[in-house]
Amino acid sequence: MYFSGDPSTRKRVDLGGRSSKERDRQKLLEQTRLERNRRLWLRQQNSAALKIQKCFRGRRAVKAEHFKVRVQFCGTYGNCCQNVDRHCFSPDSEFLRQLLFFFNARKAGDFAILVETCRLLVQFIRDSGDTVSLFAGRDYSSNHALVDYRVKQLAYACVEAVHQNRNQLKEQLLMKPEESSVSMTLLLEAVVSLIDPKLPWVCNIVGYLLQRKTFSLFREIALTWKESTKTAASNGKVSSLEHVLALVIPHIGRKPCTCPNIDPQWSFSSQILTIPFLWKFFPYLKEVFATRGLSQHYLHQMAFCVQNCANVLPNDISPEYPGYACLLGNILETAGVALSQPNCSFEMAVDLAAVTTFLLEELPSMKSSSRESKESPMLVDDDMIIDDEVTEVILNRDLEQQICNAIDPRFLLQLTNLLFGGISLASNSHDGPDDKEVAAVGAACAFLHVTFNTLPLERIMTVLAYRTELVSVLWNFMKRCHENQKWSSLSQQLSYLSGDSPGWLLPLAVFCPVYKHMLTIVDNEEFYEQEKPLSLKDIRCLIIILRQALWQLLWVNPTTPSNSMKFATKTSSNKRHTEEFIQERVGIVASELLSQLQDWNNRRQFTSPSDFHADGVNEFFISQAVMENTRANDILKQAPFLVPFTSRVKIFNSQLTAVRQRHGSNSVFSRNRFRIRRDHILEDAYNQMSALSEEDLRGVIRVTFVNEFGVEEAGIDGGGIFKDFMENITRAAFDVQYGLFKETTDHLLYPNPGSGMIHEQHLQFFHFLGTLLAKAMFEGILVDIPFATFFLSKLKQKYNYLNDLPSLDPELYRHLIFLK
Repeated sequence: MYFSGDPSTRKRVDLGGRSSKERDRQKLLEQTRLERNRRLWLRQQNSAALKIQKCFRGRRAVKAEHFKVRVQFCGTYGNCCQNVDRHCFSPDSEFLRQLLFFFNARKAGDFAILVETCRLLVQFIRDSGDTVSLFAGRDYSSNHALVDYRVKQLAYACVEAVHQNRNQLKEQLLMKPEESSVSMTLLLEAVVSLIDPKLPWVCNIVGYLLQRKTFSLFREIALTWKESTKTAASNGKVSSLEHVLALVIPHIGRKPCTCPNIDPQWSFSSQILTIPFLWKFFPYLKEVFATRGLSQHYLHQMAFCVQNCANVLPNDISPEYPGYACLLGNILETAGVALSQPNCSFEMAVDLAAVTTFLLEELPSMKSSSRESKESPMLVDDDMIIDDEVTEVILNRDLEQQICNAIDPRFLLQLTNLLFGGISLASNSHDGPDDKEVAAVGAACAFLHVTFNTLPLERIMTVLAYRTELVSVLWNFMKRCHENQKWSSLSQQLSYLSGDSPGWLLPLAVFCPVYKHMLTIVDNEEFYEQEKPLSLKDIRCLIIILRQALWQLLWVNPTTPSNSMKFATKTSSNKRHTEEFIQERVGIVASELLSQLQDWNNRRQFTSPSDFHADGVNEFFISQAVMENTRANDILKQAPFLVPFTSRVKIFNSQLTAVRQRHGSNSVFSRNRFRIRRDHILEDAYNQMSALSEEDLRGVIRVTFVNEFGVEEAGIDGGGIFKDFMENITRAAFDVQYGLFKETTDHLLYPNPGSGMIHEQHLQFFHFLGTLLAKAMFEGILVDIPFATFFLSKLKQKYNYLNDLPSLDPELYRHLIFLK
């Protein structure tokens, strides 16, 4: 076609089949995808419908076949097994094959048939005494596959029947084997007969039961039993259910047993040991578990789960009965018996420590705050910070008591003796600790650290300090690590903490509070002359270790911000045992122990005072310590002994200078003038100055003395008269004749307990004297007042122990030492 001169566009035909309207490419792809998904959904729907039809038809067919076989069974053997004899259990009989095919534990008729079958089975076994021939005839070897199959199916059917009817017949669960006419007893006694340890098929039967998660069925049966009004151990006889469990659990991990290993989630440890107060209802099972070496296998299994952080415990029965707490209580209750067995190994003690440590970490704290703060000051701080946002888990009181009673002196003695039994206290100091010693120390320290922060400490501390070798072993271990510089390699071997944590962290967390507890009743002769519990040379080495560790925690590698040095305790268990928590705990117990050792050194010097001073105290530290809310200032409050006395005086004077300059520049100080009679100096000063505010006390105070004739003495108070006033008033107030203070035989002062009988306002006088002493320190006036050492300890908010008694009453101290 030639060009016609028409400029109009010709119509174009799209050979792809699209319309004249251009379609959006993305819309087309979306429509295609939706269509494809619709076709896929139709295919899946049709496939599911076919499966449902087949399943429904199959179930209907199976149900019909069950009914047919059941009718045939009843016609042959009777509705109540009237026509059953001992030959019906043989391999040639159809009796067991038909029964096991149609049996349904939910049907009352089938349950009655199974109960009657078990009654006949128990009777035939008692009459003949030969279980194998009853099921296998004369030749078990040729029929063992069929016999084993029938026996294990029959045993599981009996357990399933008991589980299915546990609520309707829960009173029967408490019956003993002598009451053989009871349905539940007959079923369980049949299982006992089928899993007798002497039978050749016992491993196959037990293995099959465990693979079918039978322990979970036993758990639900036992919990139903537990809710019954009766008690399991009322007459001291073993119940049938307890007998079954006692026969099943010895097979696991025991040679030559061939029972397969099962998932720990469905094991005896997870399903049965988590039942609250298990041994109260199963006393015979407790004996079997503790005395036959079974606890060693199950503890190793649980330790493996702990190391792999596997949560295999079932759901909690209720909030006050958490599974981990019930498991811990049951393990600890049998631990004492298990540890006393002659076949108990070092590995079992390590596994027990690892498992109990893990479970104790999950527990809420069981400490009584009021009691602990009074009786165990080394482990409770007055400035605890409680996280209100964390919901506290409250355990059942009986469960809590079970756990506390189980960790008794006997248990601690057994565990530590087993862990430290192979460690020599006379090891060569040139040799570092071996792997076994590291494992023992790590397991013991991890367990004790968690125990200290979870349970009450009255009995725990005493037995650890005076009946075990814990202090000696730990000190020998730490001293060799320090001398051989093994701390870095040690941290990689302790499994409780991360590999980059200091190796001394966990041993110090346990050693410090126990050794500090020992020092509470050590007298001066034992400490200085007899050098107990550690020699003075070892104590000097200990001071160096504690000083270096404390400086590392507080200054070099701190874990908390500078304004939060107070020891924080979270109610959540997973925050109570973190590495940061342990570092904070070690910082507190190490500073308390060092402070106590410094008191011993001040009483009678056995080492240089500079041994307590940190090496890193320099001008930068001093400049930081002057300012509030800095880490150096917090260290000065928590561990002042790390800073030399001259540096502390320098810091104090710098702070006073800063306060004077800050307030003096603003001219906020007021000048107060007071007329004081020399012969009534304390009364006049109290009446005129006790109402002064803090700002007034920081200001200039002018004093004018009045003589006995009421005439003001000549002189202008430019500071000297006020100093004279301070010296006179302190001399008058601290005079024992005035009645506010008494003195010891060494002429050292302490508050008079009977001051209230002499002065009605004695408490106000004491408060006023404290204000005057603070004013003297503020003005730089030296006041020489010889306070008794025990009173100085109280002023420093410390606790007084036996070695502080001589400063109050030497005679009483001598009598107590004689009794000791």
